[in-house]
Amino acid sequence: MAQVFCDLTVLNSQRISPSMHQVTIGGPDLDHFPSGQAGGYFKLILEPGSEGKKALMRTYTIRRQRERELDVLFALHGGNAAGPATSWALDAKHGDPMTIRGPGAPKPLPPGFDFYLIAGDMAALPAISANLEQMDRRAKGVAVLEIQHEDDAVAIDAPEGIELRYLINPLPGTRPTLLSDALRQVERPAGTLAAWAACEFSGMRQLRGFLRDELALTPRELYISSYWKHGLSETEHKVVKREDADAQGAPIQ
Repeated sequence: MAQVFCDLTVLNSQRISPSMHQVTIGGPDLDHFPSGQAGGYFKLILEPGSEGKKALMRTYTIRRQRERELDVLFALHGGNAAGPATSWALDAKHGDPMTIRGPGAPKPLPPGFDFYLIAGDMAALPAISANLEQMDRRAKGVAVLEIQHEDDAVAIDAPEGIELRYLINPLPGTRPTLLSDALRQVERPAGTLAAWAACEFSGMRQLRGFLRDELALTPRELYISSYWKHGLSETEHKVVKREDADAQGAPIQ
C-alpha cells in the first residue's frame, strides 16, 4: 500500500477514560489517504528529520476514520505521559499543525471461523475495538482486554456473541502471563478457531506459546504481535522485535 505524507491539524483533544486520551486530526490532505483504514496505523511525525538526523516518529492506530478526520487513542501509563507522543497528545490543542505518514494496512480478524480468541492490552485496544466493530455480527468468541482502571472499559460495538472480559492491571507490562492465563480459562466449543493478539513484548511471547505452540494455530488462523516493550522506547523495541522474529523464522507483524 502506497504511503503518503499528510499535513493536518488537531480538531479535538479529550480524555475519554482515566488511562486513554483521544485526539481527532484532520484536513484536506486526507483526501489522498485511502478509506477503510480503521484498525490500521500511521506514523506520527513529532520532529522532522534533518541532515544527519532521523525524524522522530511514533506508530499509532487509527481508531475511527471519517471524511477528512481520524480519531487516534493514546494509552497513558498511570494516567500520565510515558513518552514524546503521549506528551504531544496531552498538550494538543484545536488548530495545532501536525504531520503523519501512512497508512499501514489494518490486520482484521479472518472471517468465517466458528470461534475467536482475542487478547490485548491498552496499546492494542484501538485496533481490537476497530476489528470487533467490523466483524460479522454473527461472530462468536471471547476478547480478553487488559486495562489499567475499571473506567478504561470504554464502549465497543462488538458482535453480541463476542464476550468482553476486562482484566485490571494498574502497572502495564509487569504481568506477562495475565492475558495468556485468562485465555487458557476460556471454554472453547468444537469447530474452527482463529485468534488475534497484540500487547507488550513479554506478554506476547506468553500468548504465542499458548496460541501457536499449544493450540497449533497457523498463520492463516493467528495474528500476533508486540506493540511495545516495558522499559524500552519504540526504536529499541523494534530491534528486540526483529531479533525475536529472526529467531522464530517468522515475518515481523
